[in-house]
Amino acid sequence: MVIPRVVVAAPSSGAGKTTVAVGLMAALRRAGLVVAGFKVGPDYIDPGFHALATGRPGRNLDPMLSGEERIAPLFAHGSAGADLAVVEGVMGLYDGTLGTDGFSSTAHVAKLLQAPVILVVDASAAGRSVGAVVQGFVAYDTEVRIVGVILNKVGSDRHEAEVRAGVAPTGVPVLGVLRRDTRLTVPSRHLGLIPATEQQTQARDAVAAAAELVHQGVDLQAVAAAAHAAPQQQATPWNPPTTVPGRRPVIAVAGGPVFSFHYTETTELLTAAGAEVVTFDPLVDKLPEATAGLYLGGGFPELHAESLAANVGLREQVATAVTDGLPVIAECAGLLYLCRELDGHEMTGVLPATATMTPRLTLGYRTAVAATTTAFFDEGRRVRGHEFHRTAITLDTNRGDRPPVDVRPAWHLPGGVEGLTRPHVHASYLHLHWTATPDVPARFVAAAREYAG
Repeated sequence: MVIPRVVVAAPSSGAGKTTVAVGLMAALRRAGLVVAGFKVGPDYIDPGFHALATGRPGRNLDPMLSGEERIAPLFAHGSAGADLAVVEGVMGLYDGTLGTDGFSSTAHVAKLLQAPVILVVDASAAGRSVGAVVQGFVAYDTEVRIVGVILNKVGSDRHEAEVRAGVAPTGVPVLGVLRRDTRLTVPSRHLGLIPATEQQTQARDAVAAAAELVHQGVDLQAVAAAAHAAPQQQATPWNPPTTVPGRRPVIAVAGGPVFSFHYTETTELLTAAGAEVVTFDPLVDKLPEATAGLYLGGGFPELHAESLAANVGLREQVATAVTDGLPVIAECAGLLYLCRELDGHEMTGVLPATATMTPRLTLGYRTAVAATTTAFFDEGRRVRGHEFHRTAITLDTNRGDRPPVDVRPAWHLPGGVEGLTRPHVHASYLHLHWTATPDVPARFVAAAREYAG
């Protein structure tokens, strides 16, 4: 593949990677280029802003979830038709999975893509010392090519001159200088930035402000030149495996403000496996006509519990359909929606459990083993997933006011079991990147065909 590409990284979180990456994507698009945007790691929120900036789907590159052998193919797939690709890093440049040698770090992905790196440095509390930071990052791993620096949160012309003087001896060119700008502030809450789908006007304004800031403060021609200097790489674009053509069952995919967390490849895999994918909003919609399968991804149902409960027709429709055998895969937010209650608000009642918000953040990669055979996983199947939530569920199988429901655990984790299943329902906190388990969407579609008769 010959795709001009650049990775936007930083010494640590909070330096301004997202501002610079989104600003670059939008500014380069304004300049007439077709830009593909990517995010390193399992993040769902930043790709939403990338999509606004580029006008193309945001995508993730995660060696832990997809396997490192798929990173270049997934990149080539997501970059098809683009003039240039911008990859936003995660955390600090060399921060990867705990207990590994930087596996799944931004540096790891940059090396897999043979992509040059632009380092974004927060200069708000330093002067010449920024040069020492840059020199240290350049020397730490010589296989990572840091080709430029963008100085962020610079206070004044005098401050800028001092920082530039510190960086000059490193030989790394300063490609841009950004001043502090309050227009870039995007609201956040307990799991990070509020998704673009929930605050579209403010998100678009922030993207426009980032584009203008980058246009004024960054040498876009130098960035493009760095991207074009990336070497040619042998990689066959990933394509979702297709199945034998036949009747296309409708698989309903929850969307809207509540269920905005899922990977772009998820729907591509379902479509290639033979499904007709229809997106709906559980806040206001009913199940699409002829629904034969239901996918409930992640999001923030705890912030919309009252509104979800108010859509009584959908809740009852889902409960009845599952009783009739509707195949369902639910991840994180979907698990909560399938419970009987969420923070005291009625949900679908598909699973005999209650869900509550807690002060504890559960976060990290997980290696899981399927605890129960379902329509989608065989017992003993080993997968890698990611957890990211502040909620907990409690079984209430003995409640006398509800009919009994037989459920089994979904996964064995090192700390115990997690998630709940019924024969055609798999619900868990784990998010999987289905590119590593392409048989799952194929089995999902097969179950939907069977349900549709």
